[in-house]
Amino acid sequence: MDDRKLAVLRAIVDDYVQTNEPVGSKALADRHGLGVSSATIRNDMATLEEEGLISAPHTSAGRIPTDKGYRLFVDKISAVKPLSSAEKRAIHTFLDSAVDLDDVMSRTVRLLSQLTKQVALVQYPSLGRSSVRHIELVSVAPTRLLVILIADTGRIEQRTVDTGGLLTEDYMARLRTRLNELLDGQLLLDVPTRLSGLVEEFDSMVRPAVSAIVATLMESVVTQNEERVVVGGTANLARVGEDFSATAGPVLEALEEHVVLLRLFGEVSAPDSLTVRIGAENPVEELRSASMVSAGYGVGDQAVAQLAVLGPTRMDYANSMASVRAVARYVGHILMEQ
Repeated sequence: MDDRKLAVLRAIVDDYVQTNEPVGSKALADRHGLGVSSATIRNDMATLEEEGLISAPHTSAGRIPTDKGYRLFVDKISAVKPLSSAEKRAIHTFLDSAVDLDDVMSRTVRLLSQLTKQVALVQYPSLGRSSVRHIELVSVAPTRLLVILIADTGRIEQRTVDTGGLLTEDYMARLRTRLNELLDGQLLLDVPTRLSGLVEEFDSMVRPAVSAIVATLMESVVTQNEERVVVGGTANLARVGEDFSATAGPVLEALEEHVVLLRLFGEVSAPDSLTVRIGAENPVEELRSASMVSAGYGVGDQAVAQLAVLGPTRMDYANSMASVRAVARYVGHILMEQ
């Protein structure tokens, strides 16, 4: 496609996103410095329509982009426009105030939905992609203690274990030291293997208590490996215009299904990489009238989960892509500092 026809397509996308009205050749000539006449623009629009990049929603002279047209538009965005300094400061200020991982996730969906006026989705860091930062044992009663697993992604798992009063302070200190020696920096998926011979290191009289603690750690890794997704800003779907109202219901129903959300994200992408799925490219049938912009976030060069925005195909892709990338970078930065 030559540069002029691409410029016409970009102008149609920009105008349609802003106005939600079919775009005509005269409007393009008046509002955009394309340097050609309305007649030339009409010829270019006819070519774009033949190629399936735009279509006529009714008998008017105006045209709207198709999913194929949006895809070409997105693919031709040579670089993601960075957010302004003020927008970046707002992100930092809002997320820096978070007190724990749950607060980070909650603030992230609120922030993304406000920046993009779309539905925001954020995956919790998966324990399966996390490593152990620290194990703590805290006595809460003569026969009970609290086992705390802290992951490098900010995830914290706490379980109470009945020790039967068998563990003295000395045994507990020794066990705490051995657990951190064996598990520090290890992937949570490797925890069972790393703990396989630990019980036998202790005297027979305390082995039942040690065994209970080891079993609890293993259970926390297995049962909490389930992915969690936070959704925010669904009310934005009611504000996108009549063209999307007929399909907003199925989209909302799909967003309520946890399995659907996990299918949407699929494999975790690398940090700083953007994925844009438009219309029929989405793997969930109910969401094929929508588009999704997602990015991985993580610790260093390791992605541990993804975040995204989802809305109608008539979305401001440039702003959505910039916002998703900026927020993903900062969430990863926060996790590194925890």
